Amino acid sequence: MSGRILRTGARNLRSIAVLTAVFAILTGVVPVFAQDAGDVQYTRYESMVEMRDGVKLFTRVFTPVDPSNKPAILMIRTPYGIGDLSPEQIKAALADLVPYEYIIVQQDIRGRFRSEGQFVMLRQPRDPGDGSAIDESTDTYDTIEWLLKNSDSNGRVGIAGTSYGAWLAVMAMLDPHPALKAVVPQASPADMWIGDDFHHNGAFRLSYGLEYTYRMETSNEMASPSEIVDTYDVYEWYLNLGPLSNVDKKYFHGKYPTWNDFRNHPDYDAFWKRQAFAPWLKRVTVPTLNVAGWWDQEDFYGPIKIYELLEEHDTKNQNFLVVGPWNHGGWSRRDGRKLGPIDFESDTSVYYRRNVQAKFLAHYLKGEADPDLPEALTFRTGVNEWQRHDAWPPRKNIANRELYFQQQRGLSFERPQAPDRTAYDSYVSDPDNPVPYRARPIKLGPGWSTWLVDDQRFASHRPDVVSWLTPPLEEDIIVSGQIVANIFASTTGTDSDWIFKLIDVYPEDYEADPELRGYQLMIAGEVFRGRYRESFEKPAPIPANEVQLYRIPFPANDHVFRKGHRIMVQVQSSWFPIIDRNPQTFVPNIFFAEESDFQKATQRIYRSARSASHIALPVEISTGTGR
Repeated sequence: MSGRILRTGARNLRSIAVLTAVFAILTGVVPVFAQDAGDVQYTRYESMVEMRDGVKLFTRVFTPVDPSNKPAILMIRTPYGIGDLSPEQIKAALADLVPYEYIIVQQDIRGRFRSEGQFVMLRQPRDPGDGSAIDESTDTYDTIEWLLKNSDSNGRVGIAGTSYGAWLAVMAMLDPHPALKAVVPQASPADMWIGDDFHHNGAFRLSYGLEYTYRMETSNEMASPSEIVDTYDVYEWYLNLGPLSNVDKKYFHGKYPTWNDFRNHPDYDAFWKRQAFAPWLKRVTVPTLNVAGWWDQEDFYGPIKIYELLEEHDTKNQNFLVVGPWNHGGWSRRDGRKLGPIDFESDTSVYYRRNVQAKFLAHYLKGEADPDLPEALTFRTGVNEWQRHDAWPPRKNIANRELYFQQQRGLSFERPQAPDRTAYDSYVSDPDNPVPYRARPIKLGPGWSTWLVDDQRFASHRPDVVSWLTPPLEEDIIVSGQIVANIFASTTGTDSDWIFKLIDVYPEDYEADPELRGYQLMIAGEVFRGRYRESFEKPAPIPANEVQLYRIPFPANDHVFRKGHRIMVQVQSSWFPIIDRNPQTFVPNIFFAEESDFQKATQRIYRSARSASHIALPVEISTGTGR
C-alpha cells in the first residue's frame, strides 16, 4: 500500500507531503512527458467538510474557472496527505484527464494530516444495521453530498486512487451515493491475510508490516522507519532482531494497533475475514475499472480478487480488468516502457492513461463515446503486446499442462516414473541464515520498487535453493491465466514455509540486449506457510518426515516463454526479510516464538510417479500470439 514514494528516508519527509499527494491522485510523480493539458484553468479552495458524526475532514477543491461545460467531479481520498498542490501542479499531474474538465477533489481521510477524528488502519465496514456507525463508505457519501451542494457540476462523481486510495475507492462502492458513477481502483488490497500487503497464504510480510505500521501509526502524518531500522543492510537488522516477540520488547511496546492486530490474529479468523472484501462485494453498484501490474510488489492479489468477486454479479457488463507490465503504481509514473532492465517496447503507462483510464472516466462521467473496453485487457509480456479477452481468466483455447520436476534438476511436461524412495531433491533450511528476497545489501529505500524483476541468479546456486530447468524451448509457450504450484514435500521439522518461483531464463546469446544474457526473470513467485495446508483457520503441525502436498496459487499471468529461452522453477523455505522466519518448529503463535524454537530442517521436494511435484500452467493452444 505504501508505494515507492513511501520508501524514502527521513531526509525526504518534507517532500513526501507533496509527492504522496500526487501519488494518491493517480500519479507517482509529475510526468515529465505529460501531454498538453489544454487551456483549462483552475481555482482552488479548501474546506473542513463535516461528516454525519460531526468530524470534519480537510478537503481541497480545484474548479475550472469556466464551468460552462458542467464538469463532473473526480475525487481522490488518501491517508498520505494531500500536500499543497497548486492549480498548475494539479494540471501537470492529471494532464491526461484535465482536457475533459473535472472538478478535482482531494481529501485527507479521518485522523490523518489535517482531518479530524481517529485514524483506523483499513477501518472495517460498518454494521449495516447501525444507523449511527461510520466507515470510509459513509465519509465518501457525506463528502459527495456536500460537493453536490457546494459546486456547479453535472451531478456525476467518480473516484479513483492507487493502493490505499484504491481501497478507499472500493469502500465507496459498498453503499454508494447515487451520484457516484465511476470507480477506478488501482492496486487495491482485497485480503490482507491471503495475498496482499501484510500476509501471503498465512506467511507474515515482516519488513513491510513492521515498516508500514511505524510509518502510519507513530503520528497522524508520516514517520520514517529509518528511525529504528538503522543498518545499511536491513537484512542484518531484521536478522539481529530475533523472534517477532522482540518487536514489542524493543520498539513498539504495545502502542501500535496494527502490530497488535498482527500479534493477536495470527490465523485467518473473523477479524481478517471481515476486513477482507469477499463478504461485501456481492453486487456491482458502479462501473468499475480494476487495474493491476504484473510485478506489483505490494498489491497484486487484490485487484484480481476484486474483479473476480464483482464479476460473479456483473449482469450489465460494468466490471473491467486491466493488467500491465508495471510495479506498484507504475501505470501512473513516467511512460511505462521499462521496469528495471526489462524493455516492453512501447509506452505502456501512457497508453493506459490516455486510451483506457481517461476514456473510461469520460464515458461514465461526461457522456463521451463508449471506450470499447474488453472484459479484460492485459499486456502479454515476452511478446510485448496488448491482448483483449472476453473473459478472465481466458476460457478459449486454453489447456492445463503440468510442468514436472525431474531428476538431475530437469523440468519437462513428461510425468516422472521413479519410485518415491529415491526421487527427491533436498536442502537444509536454516533460520539463522535465511535466503534473502533480493540481492544484498537490502537498503531501506532503493530497490524496493523493482525487486520482482531482479535477476534471480543471486539465489539460484545457494545450497538452500533448489532449481529445475528445461532445455531451450523449441517453440513459444503462451501462459495465460492462473498458475498453480503443486509441491510434494517433507520436512524434518513440524512447520515450514514453501516458496516457489517461476522464472524465464534468457538465452546466453540474447542479441536484443547483451546485458540480459542468461537473465533469470521471475514471472511468478509465492509463499505458503505449511501449518495452513489443511485449514487457514486452524493451523496444525506438519507430520515430520511425511510427504505432504502444498498447493500454491499465483493470481494471474499473461506471458510468453519465447523459443530459445528456458523455464526454471526455484523452491526454497525462506524469503527474508519480506517474509518472517518460520521457526520450523510448530508453535501456536509465531509472534510469541522463542529463540529456542528456531531449528534447522532438512527439506525434501519429491519428483516421483506418485508424488510428482509440478507447476500447472494454463497454456494457450492457438497458433501465433496475435493482438
